[in-house]
Amino acid sequence: MEISVLLFIIVIILVLLVGGVIGFFLARAWFKRYLEKNPPVNENMIKEMMRQMGRTPSQKQVNQILNSMNQYK
Repeated sequence: MEISVLLFIIVIILVLLVGGVIGFFLARAWFKRYLEKNPPVNENMIKEMMRQMGRTPSQKQVNQILNSMNQYK
């Protein structure tokens, strides 16, 4: 009877490990697909945000913002 309890515990641990590995790869694939559909902030988004705030951005300002954002990647 003790062997079956030990076997049950080992099976539970293996199932959790396999589930964790499968979950990791599924989450990774989902996140890659999400980033393709919704890319991070780009130049056009920065220009539009500045226009909505009532400013007309110059290309130099847009480049400065992009560089400061890319600095922390």
